[in-house]
Amino acid sequence: MTFPPMPEVRPRRPEFSSGPCAKRPGWSAESVVSRAFLGRSHRAGGPKAQLRSVIDRTAALLGVPDGYRVGIVPASDTGAVEMAMWSMLGARPVDILAWESFGAGWATDAVKQLKLADCRVIEAPYGTLPDLGQVRADADVVFTWNGTTSGARVPNADWILADRAGLTICDATSAAFAQPLDWPKLDVVTFSWQKVMGGEGAHGMLILSPRAVERLESFAPSRPLPKIFRLTKGGKLIEGIFKGETINTPSMLAVADYEDAIAWAEEIGGLPALMGRADANFAALQAWVDRTPWVENLVAEPAQRSNTSVCLSIVDPEIAALDDAGQRAFVKAMVSALEKQGVALDINGYRDAPAGLRIWCGATVDTADVEALLPWLDWAFAAARSERAAA
Repeated sequence: MTFPPMPEVRPRRPEFSSGPCAKRPGWSAESVVSRAFLGRSHRAGGPKAQLRSVIDRTAALLGVPDGYRVGIVPASDTGAVEMAMWSMLGARPVDILAWESFGAGWATDAVKQLKLADCRVIEAPYGTLPDLGQVRADADVVFTWNGTTSGARVPNADWILADRAGLTICDATSAAFAQPLDWPKLDVVTFSWQKVMGGEGAHGMLILSPRAVERLESFAPSRPLPKIFRLTKGGKLIEGIFKGETINTPSMLAVADYEDAIAWAEEIGGLPALMGRADANFAALQAWVDRTPWVENLVAEPAQRSNTSVCLSIVDPEIAALDDAGQRAFVKAMVSALEKQGVALDINGYRDAPAGLRIWCGATVDTADVEALLPWLDWAFAAARSERAAA
């Protein structure tokens, strides 16, 4: 194999992590600090108004329908999903869709922790989707819109019935702001600031439809609920959560950072611009995949491919023939070489996923940086093969 020369052009920003993700173009700490209420109580007038503003601007940016509640909750997207599951599940049968690690985690919680009596786990391997037609109309369903660790997403919500009896609980953490969400089909939507908007970790967003609120106010689970999970008091929704009165103390620095990202999104054209940037990034990466013989998208079905957390498999016959440990060692060699050159950081596949690369293409990444990365991927593959041949 001819060893290619080291590429001359480097990505200006080498952050391609799938969470926390790259900051917005032009981000600066000074811009964030200038917005932050540091050393202040989050219950004071200014900080509380900022929290409420972030909620309202999030709803406007995402096009959340009137009547839905949007709140800031602790513990990132995980906390938001857990709040919904522990507070709402048990009133009806439950179907859990699992095709990557986070969906599998929700399934474990439902079966082993909540011990739900009528709970089905509908699974599929990494890179594919389960049979969505198996979801029962009378059951609540928990699913990830975009599988962050597998790169597979639901192409749409056509499989969800408009007249469903059950609730839909959607983990949209790597889909929100990058993929269109069918709001009338979704009752609970969760995400974190650290994905498409490039915000800091530890805070999640919880969006409830009127049907979800009705469930909360009519269903009292028999299980104990920690304070951090409680969304009702005296049988009524705690409305303050959705007006900036957070359950626990938020980081006002993280709030300011998210507000900074929102302001950038508004300036560049809102949701259409955010989705357009992610689509352009993915298109550049996938075009390279299509013309490169040693790599393929882990997701075979084009309509199911993520435009944010793109997962790639090495299909070169020599490397694909290795056992799992050998494939992971090869990928590690590639990733280490790229990191050493400072051109790509944190692009190893998720630890539970098949061996491969995972490259974030969300809206805060510039397409020029994706394009600059591509020759480096070829270089790293050749370098790792050369190293392996010499061993």
